[in-house]
Amino acid sequence: MTSEFAIEAFGALAQSSRMAIYRLLVSVGPEGLTATEISKRLEVVPSTLSGHLGILKRAQLLRATRKSREIHYAADLGAMNRLISFMLSDCCGGQVENCLEILNLLGDCQNT
Repeated sequence: MTSEFAIEAFGALAQSSRMAIYRLLVSVGPEGLTATEISKRLEVVPSTLSGHLGILKRAQLLRATRKSREIHYAADLGAMNRLISFMLSDCCGGQVENCLEILNLLGDCQNT
Protein backbone atom coordinates (compact mmCIF):
# COMPACT_ATOMS: atom_id res chain seq x y z
CA MET A 1 0.00 0.00 0.00
CA THR A 2 1.30 3.40 -0.93
CA SER A 3 0.31 6.94 -0.07
CA GLU A 4 -0.52 7.43 -3.75
CA PHE A 5 -3.07 4.60 -3.66
CA ALA A 6 -4.64 6.02 -0.50
CA ILE A 7 -4.84 9.52 -1.96
CA GLU A 8 -6.45 8.25 -5.17
CA ALA A 9 -8.93 6.07 -3.25
CA PHE A 10 -9.97 8.88 -0.93
CA GLY A 11 -10.17 11.26 -3.87
CA ALA A 12 -12.48 8.86 -5.70
CA LEU A 13 -14.73 8.60 -2.66
CA ALA A 14 -14.73 12.37 -2.03
CA GLN A 15 -17.87 12.95 -4.08
CA SER A 16 -21.43 12.21 -2.96
CA SER A 17 -22.54 10.08 -5.94
CA ARG A 18 -19.37 7.98 -5.91
CA MET A 19 -19.66 7.48 -2.16
CA ALA A 20 -23.27 6.36 -2.63
CA ILE A 21 -22.25 3.97 -5.43
CA TYR A 22 -19.49 2.45 -3.33
CA ARG A 23 -21.71 2.06 -0.26
CA LEU A 24 -24.45 0.46 -2.36
CA LEU A 25 -21.99 -2.04 -3.83
CA VAL A 26 -20.58 -2.86 -0.41
CA SER A 27 -24.12 -3.52 0.85
CA VAL A 28 -24.98 -5.98 -1.95
CA GLY A 29 -21.79 -7.98 -1.55
CA PRO A 30 -19.44 -9.71 -3.98
CA GLU A 31 -22.06 -10.44 -6.65
CA GLY A 32 -22.34 -6.73 -7.35
CA LEU A 33 -24.85 -5.04 -9.62
CA THR A 34 -25.12 -4.07 -13.25
CA ALA A 35 -24.66 -0.44 -14.19
CA THR A 36 -28.36 -0.36 -15.11
CA GLU A 37 -29.36 -1.55 -11.64
CA ILE A 38 -27.03 0.92 -9.93
CA SER A 39 -28.50 3.70 -12.05
CA LYS A 40 -32.06 2.72 -11.08
CA ARG A 41 -31.38 2.32 -7.38
CA LEU A 42 -29.50 5.58 -7.00
CA GLU A 43 -31.40 7.53 -9.67
CA VAL A 44 -28.18 8.52 -11.41
CA VAL A 45 -28.26 9.18 -15.16
CA PRO A 46 -26.41 6.36 -16.97
CA SER A 47 -23.98 8.70 -18.75
CA THR A 48 -23.03 10.33 -15.43
CA LEU A 49 -22.84 6.94 -13.71
CA SER A 50 -20.37 5.68 -16.29
CA GLY A 51 -17.92 8.43 -15.39
CA HIS A 52 -18.29 7.75 -11.67
CA LEU A 53 -17.78 4.01 -12.14
CA GLY A 54 -14.66 4.70 -14.19
CA ILE A 55 -13.16 6.87 -11.45
CA LEU A 56 -13.87 4.25 -8.77
CA LYS A 57 -12.47 1.51 -10.97
CA ARG A 58 -9.26 3.46 -11.74
CA ALA A 59 -8.87 3.99 -7.99
CA GLN A 60 -9.02 0.17 -7.68
CA LEU A 61 -12.08 0.31 -5.42
CA LEU A 62 -14.32 -1.60 -7.86
CA ARG A 63 -14.08 -4.75 -9.92
CA ALA A 64 -15.92 -5.06 -13.21
CA THR A 65 -16.94 -8.46 -14.58
CA ARG A 66 -18.66 -9.05 -17.88
CA LYS A 67 -21.58 -11.47 -17.66
CA SER A 68 -23.12 -12.06 -21.05
CA ARG A 69 -24.00 -8.58 -22.37
CA GLU A 70 -23.83 -6.78 -19.03
CA ILE A 71 -21.02 -5.60 -16.81
CA HIS A 72 -21.39 -6.27 -13.10
CA TYR A 73 -19.63 -3.91 -10.73
CA ALA A 74 -18.66 -4.97 -7.22
CA ALA A 75 -16.78 -3.26 -4.43
CA ASP A 76 -13.24 -4.56 -4.08
CA LEU A 77 -13.33 -5.17 -0.35
CA GLY A 78 -9.70 -6.26 -0.36
CA ALA A 79 -8.73 -2.78 -1.57
CA MET A 80 -10.75 -1.20 1.25
CA ASN A 81 -9.13 -3.57 3.76
CA ARG A 82 -5.71 -2.52 2.50
CA LEU A 83 -6.69 1.15 2.69
CA ILE A 84 -7.94 0.82 6.28
CA SER A 85 -4.85 -1.18 7.25
CA PHE A 86 -2.63 1.50 5.72
CA MET A 87 -4.45 4.25 7.60
CA LEU A 88 -4.28 2.39 10.92
CA SER A 89 -0.83 0.82 10.57
CA ASP A 90 0.70 3.24 13.07
CA CYS A 91 -2.51 3.70 15.04
CA CYS A 92 -2.12 5.99 18.00
CA GLY A 93 1.65 5.61 18.20
CA GLY A 94 1.35 2.32 20.02
CA GLN A 95 -1.17 3.66 22.52
CA VAL A 96 -3.89 1.10 21.73
CA GLU A 97 -6.24 2.58 24.32
CA ASN A 98 -6.50 5.68 22.09
CA CYS A 99 -7.81 3.49 19.26
CA LEU A 100 -10.37 1.44 21.18
CA GLU A 101 -13.37 3.04 19.48
CA ILE A 102 -11.98 2.20 16.03
CA LEU A 103 -11.00 -1.31 17.07
CA ASN A 104 -14.42 -1.94 18.60
CA LEU A 105 -16.09 -0.77 15.41
CA LEU A 106 -13.95 -3.12 13.37
CA GLY A 107 -14.67 -5.93 15.83
CA ASP A 108 -18.40 -5.30 15.43
CA CYS A 109 -18.01 -5.68 11.67
CA GLN A 110 -16.48 -9.13 12.14
CA ASN A 111 -19.41 -10.25 14.29
CA THR A 112 -22.12 -9.37 11.76
